[in-house]
Amino acid sequence: MLVYGDTTRREPAARKLARLRGQLADARASPAGLGRHSLLVDALIEAGELVQGVADARFRAAGKRDATSPETDAAMALTMAFAKLCTQSWEAAFAHELQQGSLEDLLAACEARLPSIELEVKQPEGYAFYALYPEGHFAAAKRLRAGPWHVIGLRSIGTSLAAMAAVALDAPAPLTLRPVGHPFDRRVSLGDTPLARPAAHHAIVDEGPGLSGSSMAGVMRQLRDEGVPADRVHLFPGHANGPGVQANDETRALWTQASVHVVEFDELILRADHPAHRLQGWVEALVGPLQAPLAEITGGAWRRAHGHGHGDVPPAHPWQERRKFLAHNSGGAWLAKFIGLGHAARQRFGCAKRLAEAGFSPFVAGLCHGFMVEQWHGEMAPLSPTRLQCAELRARLVERLADYIAFRAHSFPAAEDNGASLRALHEMGLHNSAEALGNGLAGAWDRLQGQAERLQGRVHRVKTDNRMHAWEWLADDSRIFKTDAVDHHAGHDLIGCQDPAWDVVGAQAELGLTAEELSRLVDGLSRRGCRIDAELLGFYTPAYLAFQLGHYRLAAQDAPEPVEQRRLEAQCERYTQALRQQLASS
Repeated sequence: MLVYGDTTRREPAARKLARLRGQLADARASPAGLGRHSLLVDALIEAGELVQGVADARFRAAGKRDATSPETDAAMALTMAFAKLCTQSWEAAFAHELQQGSLEDLLAACEARLPSIELEVKQPEGYAFYALYPEGHFAAAKRLRAGPWHVIGLRSIGTSLAAMAAVALDAPAPLTLRPVGHPFDRRVSLGDTPLARPAAHHAIVDEGPGLSGSSMAGVMRQLRDEGVPADRVHLFPGHANGPGVQANDETRALWTQASVHVVEFDELILRADHPAHRLQGWVEALVGPLQAPLAEITGGAWRRAHGHGHGDVPPAHPWQERRKFLAHNSGGAWLAKFIGLGHAARQRFGCAKRLAEAGFSPFVAGLCHGFMVEQWHGEMAPLSPTRLQCAELRARLVERLADYIAFRAHSFPAAEDNGASLRALHEMGLHNSAEALGNGLAGAWDRLQGQAERLQGRVHRVKTDNRMHAWEWLADDSRIFKTDAVDHHAGHDLIGCQDPAWDVVGAQAELGLTAEELSRLVDGLSRRGCRIDAELLGFYTPAYLAFQLGHYRLAAQDAPEPVEQRRLEAQCERYTQALRQQLASS
């Protein structure tokens, strides 16, 4: 099934350097504390993306071979400087005096050398989705022996993570590599210079491992072939679970032989030794003293918090869920949810604030180093098949949908390249349909192929919700709130930002809109200045169903227990039947 995508954006180096200057200025103007520390981490991530973009540009120019270059060295020197600021701030519990050192000179050197480079920047997924904090790699490396050390960061996210490890190890600036080859059998592609350093310990730094662990294994294999003994190879991954189910025997053996060093989120932040590093204290700074410890509701536990019993229980895909916690104080309950680190996360937070201020989502108390804190409405129940039988609620819901989709269309424009093209959606739909239904209905996709080319120019790309499922809506007698509304347009699936028609299709599929309700929704959007193209709506419908079918099929395969698997498979069957009917009538 085709579901996931590799989020890449094009950006001139000059724009990224200007953003770095702005982030540094914001940090200078901020008082000591968590807020300033978070700004420094934003700058570290931005600088790491600069290294990744520059190094990948040189990698492509050299025929997809990694080698050092003055441009990459300049960007890495800047990243190391920001890493030192972050580590100083972390070790001082955010109370240190900001020492800028040579930052101005390093920024100026990059501005002189790099501005004409067009970057292809890949989203660091650990920072965006998985609560991977660069401070964790610093803490893990801080526990190790004296050097000498040779630090190797794997692009993309390994640029900034390696800088943090190098600071902890008192090592020179890291080398970064782009693993190549099959996703389950990665290798390194080097120029003429050997990777190994005589007599040094070698630190390999990345997030993950993922399904195969082959990226780190590819570096280990290269070091082994150059004569580095296993006791001089150290891995700094993002978690301690080891490679996934696609790891081959050689990869597992290499991982077993190396020393693995990890400080995960729970140890680093949830149960931190220092009070200043604890998430509970960050939340209390926004909402006041809590009456009990934070209660985690990740992995589908939010369903119990919303009072879901045995009936109408929505499905959950545990490993894909962001970390989230419930907090209770004298004024009520609050949700602390990870929405990411870095510039992109602040943009998502801005979307959340605007939605809350417009009355579409719960009140937002603030952002604390990756976690957004918003009001939790336990008194409001999620929509369910049973509740959606109420005619009065459905009438209110259609009006609310029109208000909501129109607001997003007017408020959150997106770049034209920030999302899957109609051609890519067609390829996904054709593939997923063939996987689920066979090739008997391929003729419908043949007809849709011509539409993809013809309709592309009509797509008005915005930051769509992409998550219109019934359980993401809360309702009582007078209010309807949309939850989980800020980051699915920027997920690591292939959809991205789309035309508002995508959310109309989502509403129809997930809320069971009748033809009359759909017509009222489209008319309501038109009255609100958001015209929905009927042909685009027709193209999106099978594409949406095919995507959701793929998503839930993969989720069902990963289900941790049979009862969850049955819920996910029920969704698969729902999308399969809807897709079959849609294609048969096309």
